[in-house]
Amino acid sequence: MIQIIFEIPDSGNIKDKRRVIKSIMAKMMKRFHLSAAEIDLQDSLSFCQIGGAIVSNSRVFGESVLQKAFAMIEKENPVRIQDMKIHSEEF
Repeated sequence: MIQIIFEIPDSGNIKDKRRVIKSIMAKMMKRFHLSAAEIDLQDSLSFCQIGGAIVSNSRVFGESVLQKAFAMIEKENPVRIQDMKIHSEEF
């Protein structure tokens, strides 16, 4: 599971923010087959927290996919990362 808090500096209104968030989540889902959702800070105009999850039989593979998704967000989107956490569990 990955949780990312980021700032959208060019967001002038809630519509701009939602456009950026939907674009990021769509890329996460399409390219990396992650489940993704906005999980907090919905009322903020310039900050967002999204989460993503993947189920895999390999912890190393799952974490590498999450790292690649994070790298994509950093490189391809007009956001400033404030915090990022990756959490894995094994059963």
